[in-house]
Amino acid sequence: MLTYNEKLAIIESFPELERKNVSLGRVNFQFEGSVSDKKNIVYHLHPNGNGFIYAGQLDNYDSDEKGMVNIRDYSEDQLRKLLKQSIQSLSPVEKTAAEEAIIGDSNEERWVDSENSVLILVEENESWNIYYGLNLDATFDTYEEAEMFLKEEGFSRQ
Repeated sequence: MLTYNEKLAIIESFPELERKNVSLGRVNFQFEGSVSDKKNIVYHLHPNGNGFIYAGQLDNYDSDEKGMVNIRDYSEDQLRKLLKQSIQSLSPVEKTAAEEAIIGDSNEERWVDSENSVLILVEENESWNIYYGLNLDATFDTYEEAEMFLKEEGFSRQ
């Protein structure tokens, strides 16, 4: 298990995060660039080594009802990976002109696999379409069907 100071050093290595001291020696870190109302990425990092990181939009973590994951027993690699994914999940997505033409004002999500291939799930005309670049890859009647397909193919929501 990493010590409080080791966790603190890792978290402080992310320049996107701003430290906020709270009560009882605990520390929060906020991501001011968040596209959502969610700003606290690190919540109540305590001198005993306990703390939480937001993973509410990530599929591969067992989070509580607030989307927080306990990091008490995390290794350095696990902590860095979760922080990176959490920040990325709350960051604005830069769309290319081609993606903007496909997506427009529609609801969309980005899904990534272990090789960093990106698929875009777009709600269009009461169906859910999956695009790889500019190419339509698959169409589903419901979000649940599209989500199940993406998970079976090894993708997770970004």
